[in-house]
Formats: sequence, structure tokens, C-alpha cells
Amino acid sequence: MSALRRIGADLRSMAYFEPKRDILSLYLPKVDFRAAAYLKQELLARGGDAVVNRDVIACAAETSDVLLLGTPGQVRSLVKKLGALPCWGLPDIQSALSGALEGLDKTSWTFDFAGGRSLTLGKKTAVMGILNLTPDSFYEGSRIAGEEELLRRAAAMTKGGADILDLGAESTRPGSEPLPPEEEMERLIPAIRLLRKEFPDTVISADTWKGRVAGEAVNAGADIINDISGLAFDPELPRTAAESGAALVLSHIQGTPRDMQKNPKYDDTVKDILEYFDERLKAAEAAGIDRERIIIDPGIGFGKGASDNLKILRNLEAFRIFGRPVMVGHSRKAFIGRTLGLDDPADRLEGTLALTALCAAKGAAVVRVHDVPANARVINMMAAVREAEL
Repeated sequence: MSALRRIGADLRSMAYFEPKRDILSLYLPKVDFRAAAYLKQELLARGGDAVVNRDVIACAAETSDVLLLGTPGQVRSLVKKLGALPCWGLPDIQSALSGALEGLDKTSWTFDFAGGRSLTLGKKTAVMGILNLTPDSFYEGSRIAGEEELLRRAAAMTKGGADILDLGAESTRPGSEPLPPEEEMERLIPAIRLLRKEFPDTVISADTWKGRVAGEAVNAGADIINDISGLAFDPELPRTAAESGAALVLSHIQGTPRDMQKNPKYDDTVKDILEYFDERLKAAEAAGIDRERIIIDPGIGFGKGASDNLKILRNLEAFRIFGRPVMVGHSRKAFIGRTLGLDDPADRLEGTLALTALCAAKGAAVVRVHDVPANARVINMMAAVREAEL
């Protein structure tokens, strides 16, 4: 804004200039070659461009993947023009691009909970603090034993900048086995009740994929069901989530915790996960879950190789096309160790903080982390830079 003042521009014009600073990259698979050529021509005419197969110009390719490159205004202008030609699959492309633009435009979400609690996401990346009630979580430093330690850590996290406290009573580390619901509830439910009593205004999340456990957790005071399974492991969970009114973290996973890291494979990591969320969001709505209550999580480390996790993080903005807040759980995970040559999760703080900064820069709504104060400081610094005047 200060640059506009120096120039002497009408400050009201900022609303017109701001979108021109951003360049969208939108990927369209298997487009009719005529549509691909048309998209490139129309975007070029608007000052943008499109990457297409080299054989499109010679009409030697029946289809081509297309990468659209343009400002939001250029892409919106293209979308309007697509309605003029009802052929070559262009109406479907128009619909898909319209949905993606609508999703990308949404940058703020508010969740209201029982007891007058609320959670607003989007202005600044929120911090979800991890409270592990398990004796076998992959990071030994996160394990909690007893009520006194739970209260001490929860207090430190809320003071250190946690917007959400996430309690889990079943380890989902690679190779882990599921707990019986009774054992999981024995650990989880008293802990939620205790934190709800001691921290009445704090948003609490229950990390579980079991419908029965989730229902009891919400009754005990949890506001969010953090489900690693994408509603796929327990047929009771969709109904429970719908009836409870809790917010839902809908996550991606390939396989189960028992086998998810046994050679996971993707044709195209980001594309495959986007298609998964398109299907899972529709399934959630069909089960009666309000889309406005959903947060999506691409599932870092859940059925992914190290390169898959890095691709997800590099392309994190892509997951915003659904119009839902995006959560990332990268804290101290194995791919950081593989990238930096650090076998011990205790040595992975710097890698975690670097990725938290990346997530904040790319518009992640929530990061789920072990070390709340350090991550919160990174996010606050990133926010200060972003909010500095031009």
C-alpha cells in the first residue's frame, strides 16, 4: 500500500492490482487436443499461457494434459468464454475451473462449537498441539503418562500459542496395530473430560477413526474428530460425525497404519490425492456431514514415500481448490529424517520448523505439531512479513 501512496495512485485501486500479483497453475488431465489448442489460444490472448503436448499443434495427439498459467482474472475471463463452445469437453472444463476458482477464493472459515467456543481459520495458520496418550508413539518425547503431565503440557501448549489441543490414545505410526475401542476410550475419554474442565474455552480434537470412540469423545467435550481414515475404516464413523455436529478432519491415507509404508505407489501423487478428496468429500456429504464442518488433511506420512510427501508440500496450494481449510501434520516425521539424514525424531525440529514456514507461506490453515511454542513463533514471523506494507 505504501508503494501506491508514493506513486500517488488511488488507494481504492489496490483491489484491482492485488490479484495481478498471483499466477495460478491449474492442471487439466486428458483434454481433447482441440480443446487443448483452444485453451492455449484463449489464454495467450489474455496475457496468460498454457502448456500442452508438443503434438497438439500438428493434430497428432488425441488428448493432452494441460497446465494453465494465468492470473485469477485471466482464468476467470477464460472460464466465461468457455461457455460459448459446447464441444470438445469444454463445458466440463468450464465447470471444473469454476469450482476450483470458487474454492481458491475461500480463505476464511469459522467453526462454532458447544459452550460458546469457536475457531476461525485462514487469517493466520493455526497451531494444533499434539498430546499423545500412548506409550508407543513414534516420537518418544511426545508420550504422556498421567493426569499431572497432561495438564502441564496442555497448559504449556495453550500458553505457547496452540489454537487446538489434539488428543490421541492409539498410535498410528507405521506398522502399528489398532487398539480395541474399550482400551482406546479408557485412555482418551477421561483425558478429554479433564481438559474440558480445566480449559473450558480451548478447542479440543479427538484423534480417532472409530465411530464409537468418536461419539464418546464428543460427548466428553471434544469439538473436532480427527480421522486419519477418510471415513473409510469404520462404517459407523460417518453417521457419528454427522449426528455429533463436531467438525471433521478428513484425511488421506493409502492402506492402513499396519501396512501403509510397505511400498506405497501413486501414478501421480498430487493428482491421485485430489481425486481421492473429490470422492471422499462427496461421500461425507452423502452421509449427512455438512461440508462446512470439514477440514482436509493430505496425510503426510500416511501411505507415502519421502518423495510423495515433498511433492504434496511443494504443491500444497492445489488442495485449496475444494474450498476447505487444509491441515498439515508433518511434525518430526520420518521423511524429514530421510531428507536430512536424521534417524532420531528428536533431531528433526529444524526440519519441522522449515516446513511449518513453508505451510504458512502456502496458506495452510492448520499445522499439527509437537513443539507448539517454536512453531507458533515461526508462524507469527511469517504473518508479520506477509502483512508488511508494500
